[in-house]
Amino acid sequence: MIQQQNSAGQFTVNEQFHETNHNGGIQPPRFIVWFVVAVFLLGVVGVVSGIVIFREALEPRYQERIIGILPFMSVFRSLPESGTTLPTAEPLEDGDISPEDLLSGPLAIPSTETQTDTNVESGAAPEATDTSTPTEQSTTEQQEALPERGAVDVVNAAINQINIPAVDNAAISNPATDAVNSAAQVAAPVTVAQANTSADVDPSLSFAAEPHVAVPSSARMFGFTHVQQTWNNCGPANITMALSYYGWQDTQNFAASFLKPDAEDKNVSPHEMINFVNTQTQVRAVARVGGDIEMIKRFVANNIPVIVETGYMPEGYDWLGHYQTVVGYDDTTGNFFLYDSFLGSGENGEGITESYPLLDSNWQAFNRTFMVVYQPEDEGLVREILGDLADPTVAAEIALETAQREAREDRQNGFAWFNIGSSLNALGRYEEAAAAFDQARRVGLPWRMLWYQFGPFETYYNVGRYDDVMSLVNVNLNNGGEYVEETHYWQGMVYQELGQQAQAASSFRRALAHNPLYADAQTALANLNA
Repeated sequence: MIQQQNSAGQFTVNEQFHETNHNGGIQPPRFIVWFVVAVFLLGVVGVVSGIVIFREALEPRYQERIIGILPFMSVFRSLPESGTTLPTAEPLEDGDISPEDLLSGPLAIPSTETQTDTNVESGAAPEATDTSTPTEQSTTEQQEALPERGAVDVVNAAINQINIPAVDNAAISNPATDAVNSAAQVAAPVTVAQANTSADVDPSLSFAAEPHVAVPSSARMFGFTHVQQTWNNCGPANITMALSYYGWQDTQNFAASFLKPDAEDKNVSPHEMINFVNTQTQVRAVARVGGDIEMIKRFVANNIPVIVETGYMPEGYDWLGHYQTVVGYDDTTGNFFLYDSFLGSGENGEGITESYPLLDSNWQAFNRTFMVVYQPEDEGLVREILGDLADPTVAAEIALETAQREAREDRQNGFAWFNIGSSLNALGRYEEAAAAFDQARRVGLPWRMLWYQFGPFETYYNVGRYDDVMSLVNVNLNNGGEYVEETHYWQGMVYQELGQQAQAASSFRRALAHNPLYADAQTALANLNA
């Protein structure tokens, strides 16, 4: 405040420097008021813009980092509400295959020729066809693929092995640069090479009778290096852990450069992990469905690493798909010992404990899919432990029978109905598989289910239910599954069937943008451009 002395010697306030309100109070200059208002408005705009950028522009891994610093930001993530399920299927109509039909129907499937006496190291892999349409695969080719994947992955398995010889770990070059270059060129026509049948991606082990391998009451495997996964990286982390048992020195990032070049990819499928082991290392791997607790114990007792694909809900998360590496078991306590890439390796690195029933319950969500990693000289032992599961068709039948029994025991078990669908899809029984997937959706499935398993896409596609395929594609596109390359692939397949070639090509390119090594999308795009 500035004062001046008047002629009478009194001090007065200089009115040039302030204003008074009607009550005589002093008001701040107007420019200060407008400045404060402007700062406030800019702050509001900044906060709103920050939230929009957080929700719409940032990839999930960056959102997670911000939430780690500012936990309250989690409320702004665009995720389905907890407990959300996949959209339900239409009600049954007269003449439809009913749930009762699925539980009482015969298990017999059309006769096929199964390979016998196939050597794991040198056995022939499925031959690639000249089309990417799953409906044109032969029954024999279907049975040689991983049971839960169905005919379309026969092409994937065959093409993935192209001109990639098994090499020594020390001599492997990192493919990250090639992957980036491929991603930049996905708009160009893709040349599909012929499959090299001298390499074996998913060995079709010869049929074996009931296993007779002794199982002690407890067993532990030592020599694993635990790997704490990076973002969305449980597949590469677990295959790296399993390989570490045999002295593998490379990191999960190396495996990820082959398995999921896009860090946001939500899923690495078993057949991709098997392909990585069989083409990039000196050891071998095989995957099957329909496993059981005793079989896991047999492998561990014989020092053969086992990876199981499970579903679980860690604290603070909705249901997730996950891989775990089994390193031991103890019948006295009824527990497995697991190396978990998310939860850790337990006290003193002995493995976290999980009861037999809990692991089996979590395992059910993936039709009890498992992978074993072994040395070539142990092929005979692996075949003996697998028993009937050595034959992939028989494995799918066993998984089907188990799922039917579990659905009879609990008609509200969505995973049991889904497993019925997955097994029937693998066996080429698409109409029945579609009915089973419909029932699974009526009962309810976790909203992330189709990030990891794509049987419904393939089944509905093969029976001509394109609207259902697109409905489930849109679910994935709006819940985080837009980073899953299979989502875009099946969208493209439907567009192709509808004669919308430009849209189909765009979908296949998006699939390849997420995974430039995705052989099915390469083949489909090449066929469009032919």
